[in-house]
Amino acid sequence: MGPIKYELIKTCKQTGARLGRVTTPHGSFETPIFMPVGTLATVKTMSPEDLKSMDAHIILSNTYHLWLRPGEDIIEEAGGLHRFMNWDGSILTDSGGFQVFSLSDMREIEEEGVHFRNHLNGEKLFLSPEKATQIQNVLGSDIMMAFDECPPYPATYDYMKTSVERTSRWAERCLKAHTRSYDQGLFGIVQGGEFEDLRKQSVRDLVSLDFPGYAIGGLSVGEPKDVMNRVLEFTTPELPANKPRYLMGVGSPDSLIDASIRGVDMFDCVLPTRIARNGTCMTSTGRLVVRNAKFARDFRPIDENCDCHVCQNYSRAYIRHLIKCNETFGFRLTTYHNLYFLLNLMKQVREAIKEDRLGDFREAFFELYGLNKPNAKNF
Repeated sequence: MGPIKYELIKTCKQTGARLGRVTTPHGSFETPIFMPVGTLATVKTMSPEDLKSMDAHIILSNTYHLWLRPGEDIIEEAGGLHRFMNWDGSILTDSGGFQVFSLSDMREIEEEGVHFRNHLNGEKLFLSPEKATQIQNVLGSDIMMAFDECPPYPATYDYMKTSVERTSRWAERCLKAHTRSYDQGLFGIVQGGEFEDLRKQSVRDLVSLDFPGYAIGGLSVGEPKDVMNRVLEFTTPELPANKPRYLMGVGSPDSLIDASIRGVDMFDCVLPTRIARNGTCMTSTGRLVVRNAKFARDFRPIDENCDCHVCQNYSRAYIRHLIKCNETFGFRLTTYHNLYFLLNLMKQVREAIKEDRLGDFREAFFELYGLNKPNAKNF
């Protein structure tokens, strides 16, 4: 059966959304699920104990960044990524492809891989499908990602067609290079931009290789929300119903709900941790920038409808004070709250699927969140 298993538990009669369960060598979790991002083997300002307290079951780390610092050899010497970071839950590692294409100003794509410069010191580097797979085998993550080309948005049809074909060839090379299929699952990444025929071609190519799961890449890269939803509507039905579907880089509350309705199981994004460090919080009634002056004497919690540890114990005024003073504890509190908010949101989505009312839940959430208003502020 392989190390990654997916069980479809229920389909929402109201929306068609899926309730499922993914099992990895380090545990199982129900889907749809949000996965906190720990790029450098840590979710910024959070401890593993913090993550467990908010019921996180799987987190992400990044192959590219760990390759540069501290180096996969050091992590291997430590006994693998789980031991290195003291996390006994599941781990998913990105292939590093997105970082190669987004962080390096100088890069050259060829069939063998990508030549680029280290974004830290300018050193010339080369990353291939085989190298990205090898690094992830050493890291020992439960779920690995195939090395793909991350095309820009927007891109022409001809460019995207060439890119999809290359990504499919690279995916096959990743599978051949994968040496730990007994305890690590390798996911393929569907590309194709906003072009329906290219998305479907990418799906056909990858499904023919029989990956244990499939990611949908190239979305949440600047395209309008309605474009993302449309792409999901013609992409997810093409993916196998008995394997998990992972939408990469999506973490705004509205998109998590809308993509769940369109059949996605797994999500990740740096959004909740990144905006937390700017003093921006997710709440049940919309965005709250707690560092703003109007909260200096506001002794209410960040979100009066939230039962997280932060909202039960600390006020807006106190958190604003900490952030204005650049105190790390303030960033810890806003980060904890934002991650809890999204993890709890997905718990509510799963409950709504169980009770065949996800459409009603979406309508009520959007109304309270203010997303039904013209020019509504989102993230």
